[in-house]
Amino acid sequence: MSPRKHIPSAVKDPQLIETRRQQIVSAAVDLFVKKGFHGTTTREIARESGLSIGALYEYVESKEDVLYLVCENIHNTLEMRLRQTLTESHNGRETLRSAIRQYLYVMDDMQDDVLLIYQESKSLPLESLRYVLRKEEQITGIFEDILRRGIEDGSLRLDPGALTLMAHNIIVLGQMWAFRRWVLQRHYDLEEYIRLQTSLILNELMASGGSDGGKGETGSGN
Repeated sequence: MSPRKHIPSAVKDPQLIETRRQQIVSAAVDLFVKKGFHGTTTREIARESGLSIGALYEYVESKEDVLYLVCENIHNTLEMRLRQTLTESHNGRETLRSAIRQYLYVMDDMQDDVLLIYQESKSLPLESLRYVLRKEEQITGIFEDILRRGIEDGSLRLDPGALTLMAHNIIVLGQMWAFRRWVLQRHYDLEEYIRLQTSLILNELMASGGSDGGKGETGSGN
């Protein structure tokens, strides 16, 4: 697990800190999505989270701390939901199929949150941004592990040198559902998008042969 940035607090009770920060994050996400990071004031965040401005500053030191906590919360939710698909009983290929499906469902549920990270994370101080980017790499690493499992059990065919690139390709295909929704969602519903993207990925990974006998995924559904 990637390290978590330490954000100082005037409060000593860890459970209370976690509870209050969750309130702050929940309020801030909605405000940042609607008004943007720079268009939102700390006073608005405090009011929406049910805290006074003074109380808010007992749990964070700046609005940038709030943005970091928002990004961390979004990434943690995404990672938790994605890891729910990882079962040792499936071979790499079937695990990949399940993970792609779950990942795209999460991208659909969290479209605004995903856009928020990419639009506003540039406002983070460099140290905080590094933590956010490490979390991105950690999530990509989930797909690297699945692809590696498929190579090892023979259910996927992929040059090991292209493993990291393929994992990043999958991540971007998911994010595209949020970034390009203005056009994609006029042409495809989520199920069709999942089917087509899964087909493209698995056909590529079976291009050198495998358990499907070269038939690919085009007509197989999910």
